[in-house]
Formats: sequence, C-alpha cells, structure tokens
Amino acid sequence: MPPHHFDRSRRRFVLGTASAVALAALGAPPCARAAAPTPQNTLSGNRFDLAIAYRRVNFTGAEKFATVVNDSLPAPILRWREGEEVALRVSNQLAVDSSIHWHGIVLPASMDGVPGLSFAGIAPGESFEYRFKVRQHGTYWYHSHSNFQEQTGLYGAIIIDPAGADAFSADRDYVVVLSDWSDESPQTIAANLKRESDYYNLHRRTAGDLWREIRAQGVRETWNERAMWNRMRMSDRDIADVSGYTYTYLMNGHTPAADWTALFRRGERVRLRFINASAMTFFDVRIPGLKMKVISCDGQYIEPVSVDEFRLGVAETCDVLVEPAHDIAYTLFAQAMDRSGYARGTLTPDPALRAEVPALDAPPVLTHIDMGMSHDSTHVEHADHDAHQMHDMHGPHADHHDSAAHHHDSDNAADMHHAHGPARAGSEEYGEIVHPASERGPRVDMQAQSPRLRLDDPGPGLRNNGRRVLTYADLRNLVPTPDPRDPEREIQIHLTGNMQRFLWSIDGVPYAHAEPIALHYGERVRVVLVNDTMMSHPMHLHGMWSDLETGDGARLPRKHTVAVQPGAVLTHLVTADAPGSWAWHCHLLYHMAGMFREAYVS
Repeated sequence: MPPHHFDRSRRRFVLGTASAVALAALGAPPCARAAAPTPQNTLSGNRFDLAIAYRRVNFTGAEKFATVVNDSLPAPILRWREGEEVALRVSNQLAVDSSIHWHGIVLPASMDGVPGLSFAGIAPGESFEYRFKVRQHGTYWYHSHSNFQEQTGLYGAIIIDPAGADAFSADRDYVVVLSDWSDESPQTIAANLKRESDYYNLHRRTAGDLWREIRAQGVRETWNERAMWNRMRMSDRDIADVSGYTYTYLMNGHTPAADWTALFRRGERVRLRFINASAMTFFDVRIPGLKMKVISCDGQYIEPVSVDEFRLGVAETCDVLVEPAHDIAYTLFAQAMDRSGYARGTLTPDPALRAEVPALDAPPVLTHIDMGMSHDSTHVEHADHDAHQMHDMHGPHADHHDSAAHHHDSDNAADMHHAHGPARAGSEEYGEIVHPASERGPRVDMQAQSPRLRLDDPGPGLRNNGRRVLTYADLRNLVPTPDPRDPEREIQIHLTGNMQRFLWSIDGVPYAHAEPIALHYGERVRVVLVNDTMMSHPMHLHGMWSDLETGDGARLPRKHTVAVQPGAVLTHLVTADAPGSWAWHCHLLYHMAGMFREAYVS
C-alpha cells in the first residue's frame, strides 16, 4: 500500500497493541497508571565482553529480528572513567560481518571501528578487542558501522565520568536514547526510497491545500509559487525521507504506549542525557511544564542555557538539568521533525501518575530560505528567478564528473578562500561560495545560490512557535577553546544530492569515486559546509573535534556531529591531531553510502 493511502488506524493498532501488552503485565487498566520504572542496563569498569547477536522483538504486534548487544535493545550503557584504559572484547554471533564504532570518542584510528578504514570488521564467529585510553568525559554512544545494523537495533550509550569533580551535580541521572524502529527490513526501505524518494512522505500536498492557499494569497501568487516548485521538481513538504508510515519511535527501547518511566522526588535536580541514536530521524524534544537547562552538547560542557525545546539531529547528544517543583508527572516528548510520530516517556514522582501527551505540531513547510535563496518567501517573482537558476542544473551541460572535486587540494583551497573570517552568530549570507565543476551532473538537482549561516535559526517547524528553542548560536563552551590558532587554510565542502533519484554525494561525487580529503598533522583548518539540498544533514567527522564557529573564538563549542540546515552554510575549525584514516559522512543512514569521505591525516 503506498504511503499516501496510509491508514491512521494502523498507528492506533501499533500503539494499542504495545499498550495492552505493557499494561496487562502490570495488571492495571490503561487509565490507571504508567509503566513501572525500568532499571537502566549499565555495565561499568575497565573490561567489557560484548556479544552481537540476533533477538526476536515485538514493537508493533509482529515478531521481528533485531540486532542487539548482550541481548539488549538499546545495547547496555557503558560507564567509563576519564583517564583510565578500557578493553572491550566484541564477539560477532551474527551470520554476517559486524563492527562497533565509538561515536565521538577520541582514540587511535585502528580502534575507531569502521570496516575498510580502521580495520577489516569482525567476521561471523570471530572477536575483536578494542583497547584505548579514555581522554574525555561526558555523554556519547556506540553503534554498528556495518551495513544497516544500526537501523535494526545495534546502538547504545556511553557515559564517561570525569577524573575529578563534575562541573554539574544532580540527584538523579538518566540516559534517554531516542531511536526509530521499522518492521520493514532496511534493504526494503532503501529499495522503496530508490523507487520513489517520497515513498514514506505522509504530508504531500492535496487539492484542499491548494484551495486554502488560493483563499489566503490569491490565484496569481499561488500559481507562481506552485509553478516554481514544479519547475524545480521539488516539494516544500519534503522534510524527512523515512517517516512514521514505517517507523515506530522508541525511547530507551519503549514504544510511546509502553511509556518508559523515570522517577524523581520534588525539589531534586535531575540530569537527562538525550542521545539521538536513530537511523534517519531528527527529534524535537521538550518537557511540557518544565524548563530545561542545557549543560552539554555532544559530551562537551557549555555555559548553561535555559530552553523549552531543542532539536536533536541524528547522532547528536544533549544533556539537560530539570528541577521539578511539584509532585506531578511530566511527559518527555520527542516528536519527529516531520511530525509523523513521536517517542515519549514519563518523569514522575509516583508510578501511578502520568502526564498528558501533547498533540503533534503541524508539519513544517519549507520556504525559499531553506532553498538557499536570498529572498523572503513572500517575494515569489524574485525567488522564481533563483528557481530558474536551480532548474538549470538539469540542463544539457550536465555530465558525470567521477573524479574528486579539485578544491580539496590545499593550495587551491587556500588561494580561493582565505579572507572571509570566522562565522558570526546571525543569519547573514556567508560570502563567496564556489560550486565545483563536479556539481554539474545528474547526481545534483539543486545548488544553494545564497546560503546563509543561520546559526540563530531553530530550523523548519520550530520558528516562532511560542517556545524558547535552542540554536547553535546559543552554544558557548564552558572552558576556553583548546586550540586558539587561526586556521591556516579553508576547505569548502558541498553536501549534494538528487532528491528525486535519491542519490547523495559530496561535491556531486559519490564516495566510490572520491579521493580522500588530505589533512596535515597538526594544522588548523576551517571547514565550510555548504548544504546544496533541501534536507538537513548531520555531518560527523571521526577522531577529531569540530569547533563550531559561533562568533566567540575564545569559547567555541566542540562537537562531533554538526547538523547543516537546508540551503545553509555552517563553518567549524578542525585541529588535525589524529594521524590515520578517518570517516567523514552524513549520519543519515540511507545517505551515508554516497555522502561519505575518507579524511587522511599525515
């Protein structure tokens, strides 16, 4: 059944089945109480034995096989201490190769866990021992870097306690792992996306939408705007590739109906460590009735920021403190960015209490800003000119360009881009953007003509929603920037794709045909990420920190994953202090095969 004939009763069945199972086990009617608090599966120490295997699970009323660690989904929380050495013996009990990557952990390249770059992978029936010294503290996670095993359950949290006193104390400490589960195999999802890129889109336009727009803005403006989108062969409602049509969103392995539950006492300070371990889903997180004090992003402490809501890109982590002042329950609400579903749990002083679950927000609609245009969305005729420029991408001069983009060469990069200076914390245009010749071809259907920094933009679906939403412009590292040097050179990297054909690449060149990005050991480099697509891309550089340029060079926030908004530009600084071969890729699982590079530090 195609997704536009999606039956809402299916979601009710999915939620109802899980709810009935959970509540039957408790012997209570659905309206009486929340699920009992579930202890978090934590392994601590210096030596760990981890077994990757298959396990039957049932999230929707149908039994399926998941890929798990030590029979647990999510995988066990691993608790380490900064300064100590850990040894992790991983055995593969699957019928296929596997691996574990320690996401955001600074370690030798040989321990990074990326088959084909770091090591050969772990063959069926074989084991591999990871061993390295822990040189950081904070909230991180681990996951498979083999095939689609991350989609089928192979992910878990890493919590690293500081060697000394913690900068932020809490009475209770909970890990909140967000993920997306499908009863369909990942291979089926990938095939559906290749066959029809918006196969899972629940929010396509209808005749009713057209009539409402005509009533609101008139026939002429509506006609011009629809014509522009049609010429580009794009949709302003293309927010997420995979949606709640196939996904059931999980919080610590619990469906929304199963309701993962955590306890508190009134007046306590509670630390919640949010980890987005999903394959494809950006989550917008809030706790209605509670302010959240954000204290850490991607494992690094920041100056606290009080917010109502934050967007968590795939692979990002965010630690918050909350201090409930009343003996009432609160809902931990994480809605998918496309508003096709949500994960949720309950923070409560009493397992008998549960809070109301808020309604999903309206699905976002993309604007000309999200297309990398310089004009406001009301300026249809002017934006139409930019649309023609984008449409020219499909013209007769398109070719394949299978070689790597020339601007990765250090001399060229330094010559072309050196004088822009660091990014600022606003939403102004960046400056000179050079689209490489390799972007001209059938793999690219859009180029951002006037991409903006947009660090203070919460993103589609969160703008002007009446809540205080965290943005990258809010982030200021708690301690001074470790490497205060100015960059020696600049590398401009374009995130590219053909959304209709579901083809993803960097600079128009897929990984299979790309040369490595060469970094010189010890150098300081500015990376300019230009998003030439209408989708957000969480870019993850293995082995090194990305110091996000937010305007205050003395306190640059350090991240392992940076989410680049549609049609936007984002800059960060990298110190190439880790020799070897490292993966650098979009963390959307079904984009990764093409939007991937090797970064080689020598």
